[in-house]
Amino acid sequence: MPISPRVNPQRSVFLGFLTVILAGTLLLLLPISHLQPSAHRIIDNLFTAVSATCVTGLSTVDTPKYWSTTGLVIIMLLIQVGGLGVMTLATAIGASIQRNHMTLNAKLKTSAEVRGNGLFNMRKAVLRIIKISLMFEAAGALIMSLRFYFGYGMSLGDALWHGVFHAVSAFNNAGFALYSDNLMSFTDDPVILLTISLLIICGGLGFPVLMQLRKYGAHRHFWNMGTKLVLYGTAILLVVGTVGVAVIEWNNPATLGPMNVWEKLLNAFAQSVSTRTAGFNNLNMGALHPSTLMVIDLLMFIGGGPAGTAGGIKITTFGVLFFILLTEMRGDGAVNIFGKRLSRSVHREAITVVLLSAALIFASVFMLQLLTNFTSDQIVFEVVSAFATVGLSTGITPVMPDAGKIILIILMVVGRVGPVTAAAAFAFRRRAVYYEFPKERPIIG
Repeated sequence: MPISPRVNPQRSVFLGFLTVILAGTLLLLLPISHLQPSAHRIIDNLFTAVSATCVTGLSTVDTPKYWSTTGLVIIMLLIQVGGLGVMTLATAIGASIQRNHMTLNAKLKTSAEVRGNGLFNMRKAVLRIIKISLMFEAAGALIMSLRFYFGYGMSLGDALWHGVFHAVSAFNNAGFALYSDNLMSFTDDPVILLTISLLIICGGLGFPVLMQLRKYGAHRHFWNMGTKLVLYGTAILLVVGTVGVAVIEWNNPATLGPMNVWEKLLNAFAQSVSTRTAGFNNLNMGALHPSTLMVIDLLMFIGGGPAGTAGGIKITTFGVLFFILLTEMRGDGAVNIFGKRLSRSVHREAITVVLLSAALIFASVFMLQLLTNFTSDQIVFEVVSAFATVGLSTGITPVMPDAGKIILIILMVVGRVGPVTAAAAFAFRRRAVYYEFPKERPIIG
């Protein structure tokens, strides 16, 4: 039975995020959300709400000096809602209240949100997603709270608050921190840096991968193609990022230079982890070598695993394109990955994602070059960071003109819901085509 054309799950996801962003903006506009209520600007409240809901971490203001405790709690809740996904969270709430079966429309919306392929047992999957999230966040909050309490002399209340906030921000790959220098004060603290790094990695793997690991553990022959691409790709990119940052910044006096060997390796690893998905910075982004910024641009663009809290085009997309390239170079007829043949429809999906993403980034860089006097490498870095919902910044976001901030807002929203989902949300009704045109083969290359 055909699905009604009125059902547009992509549009529902997109409108769901816009609704949460609007609600978050209104809450952040309240005087109680600011330390200095008379000094706030609407654009900064909107930008923060978007950045939190899209789990990006870019900010136009100094987070701990601008927002009150109430404002920070609102930001944390927006991060949690944005990380879990508006439709996923709404479905979970509905499922807990009503134990009846979900409607097809609800399944479609949630499937679009988590990029799922199946419509069955969606209620169970959503509840597992929330359980997994809370489990990781609770574990990270406990470890960091104990560290803040015993290692930094905080009161129990402050230690718990700092632990919970950073655990939620880290697992949801948001990059918001309660310190003006983000994590630069913890360059010599392996407990904080490694705990946050592990939370970022786990959140960035994506929920389908986490659930497969929960079910099959290390039995690799049970993993599907997507899980293998994400896990192997994550390992490779972590090594590449760590080595790239360490080698280029090893003697930079403004970053890794003054540290001992162990601290250099620790901070190169932690920054490599944050670079791909989260946006925490334990190194001064404005002092990095231009070559390091290029490495980070690539890692941010690739991002993490699908159906999770990470951004970018996703490791699976990059992996699929790599194997397509390898297949063409070898002259093989079909794309085979880990002993399985890749569906041809996935070829088009991967190419579509990359082309849409590249076009959006190019257009945004072009417009910001017209609007600002920043260098091209700074603008490219900021644009890729916003689109990939990473949140790293060379320091130019707070001094962007309002038009530039709006461009970054659009990038964050599209990057969070996905360029294909965003495009499909505004697509006209598709008509069924009952014929095919004759084939023709143009010369390529």
